[in-house]
Amino acid sequence: MANNTITISREELDELKEAFDKVDIDNSGHINDYELHQVFKEANLPLPGYRVREIVEKIFAGADRNKDGKIDFQEFVSLAQELKSKDVSRTFRKFINKRQGITAIGGTSSISSQGTQHSYSEEEKVAFANWINKALKDDPHCKHLLPLNPNNNSLFTSLRDGILLCKMVNLSQADTIDERAINTSKLTPFTISENINLALNSASAIGCTVVNIGAQDLKEGKPHLVLGLLWQIIKAGLFADIEISKNEALIALLMDGETLEDLMKLSPEELLLRWVNYHLTNAQWPNISNFSRDIKDSKAYFHLLREIAPKDEIFIDFAGFHEPNDLKRANYMLNQADKLGCRQFVSPNDVVSGNPKLNLAFVANLFNMYPALHKTNGYDFNAIEGETNEERTFRNWMNSLGVNPHVNHLYSDLTDALVIFQLYDRIRVPVEWGRVNKPPYSALGGHMKKIENCNYAVELGKGKARFSLVGICGHDLHEGNHTLTLALVWQLMRRYTLNVLSDLGEGAKIDDRTIIKWVNETLREANKNTFINSFRDKAISTSLPVLDLIDAISPKAVNPEMVKRDNLSDEDKMKNAKYAISIARKIGARIYALPDDLVEVKPKMVMTVFACLMGRGLNKLK
Repeated sequence: MANNTITISREELDELKEAFDKVDIDNSGHINDYELHQVFKEANLPLPGYRVREIVEKIFAGADRNKDGKIDFQEFVSLAQELKSKDVSRTFRKFINKRQGITAIGGTSSISSQGTQHSYSEEEKVAFANWINKALKDDPHCKHLLPLNPNNNSLFTSLRDGILLCKMVNLSQADTIDERAINTSKLTPFTISENINLALNSASAIGCTVVNIGAQDLKEGKPHLVLGLLWQIIKAGLFADIEISKNEALIALLMDGETLEDLMKLSPEELLLRWVNYHLTNAQWPNISNFSRDIKDSKAYFHLLREIAPKDEIFIDFAGFHEPNDLKRANYMLNQADKLGCRQFVSPNDVVSGNPKLNLAFVANLFNMYPALHKTNGYDFNAIEGETNEERTFRNWMNSLGVNPHVNHLYSDLTDALVIFQLYDRIRVPVEWGRVNKPPYSALGGHMKKIENCNYAVELGKGKARFSLVGICGHDLHEGNHTLTLALVWQLMRRYTLNVLSDLGEGAKIDDRTIIKWVNETLREANKNTFINSFRDKAISTSLPVLDLIDAISPKAVNPEMVKRDNLSDEDKMKNAKYAISIARKIGARIYALPDDLVEVKPKMVMTVFACLMGRGLNKLK
């Protein structure tokens, strides 16, 4: 190794591989150059924006040997070696060597066949086990599993039959799974696999990334996969109502000079930070800028608890506020949080160590229980448009593919086209990453850089992707034009779905007519009386063609007693739709559509349902 580079030991190489895998969340074997900024951000490293830009522009330019805008592991190692400046190498190495509270699976020398040493956080294991114990303690189907012992590996083994995981998905997003579809008794290896398929496909439908997680992984209780999946599910539930369309009181967090549109673009994490600072300002206490180092002394938490606690019901005692020992002070603070029923996710040590993930969960739970915000006059809440089902489906589909950054708001989070480029990658439309402008964007010129990206995204759509994008330009994407953005996103999702079918058909061209023909032939061969003329066929509102198709593909998957066939009311149609989608996911179809899409016969989403079932049917034949 050259003398002018950092010497990397075998142990550090293992840690670099672990750090790389954390960034490479979809296990594609590479990261994009702009993701370095995300690594620094998530690691809470004190690097100013201009410094990160220098690293992205200079160091990555040297590390990306084949100039494809993507970094594989070997290039990543080269990057680490070339971090010569003391401030960068020190902070970078601090990130990859931060191993407090980390348990290596199989010991410190245990390396997987891929050369990866998997590890997990003991703190997360304890936090998640305690959260599940509280949340599902009264669920009759989980009695054989609960309470989990946070001090052993019962959390990891608890997911083996899939029941608890299904319940956690529904806890985060109510009615995602029709519980009639869950196998709860006389479990066999086959019915357990069905439960896990149902849980994983449903988790994907609410935006969780489940790439490379299979039923066998959960049966084996692989800790790093279990914790990663549970965190995504728990986070989805904690963040579900942290948006203005669901909580108008959040308007109180508007700052001087801001518009409602500005506030609506903030991520749940940003809204939570602003919410904490809103209460700290009222308490005349300094604001915080993160949920790690700024909360380590617990003092901000003391003030937050006093501000949000119902004044006439709960007294927040500041007796421990001046305790000189940080750990003891944190314990005093959590005793006060316990008065609110909110002593979840963090231990005193998690506060003092500044665990950002668990502290974020702690604060989100406080917000959900005691927002303590008052409605603001002067705004027409009815004018605030909430997310439509179609928009939510598209957003969840993107996030399930592991796009980075995470998409919280469909329009405002696509204005620099970075997510769109990643979706082009997923549908095999080549992206010249050297043409793409990456964050962080400078204050001067950043706006134009984003528009350049959007122009290139439209160019790719009209050219290599051969999409129908008449009248759409980059400015429309950058401005978040709803109709035109949806037109592009729908074609991306459609192509993704059809690619799966084409692969199963060994490259055969697949279109709507192909799918409809296959559906009707499969129904006829199974002696079913149902059929569809198009994806707008009103018969689909009963979900009977879907249920019959599932039965044709996987006999006995559908329980006839759960299906209403005659004289259907609107309620009956909805029950059929919920059951149909859950059973489809149970047999392995990764469906993103909602029950409403079937009942209301929304052709775009209906098409994806039948396409996914066709994929499942073709896969079984193979």
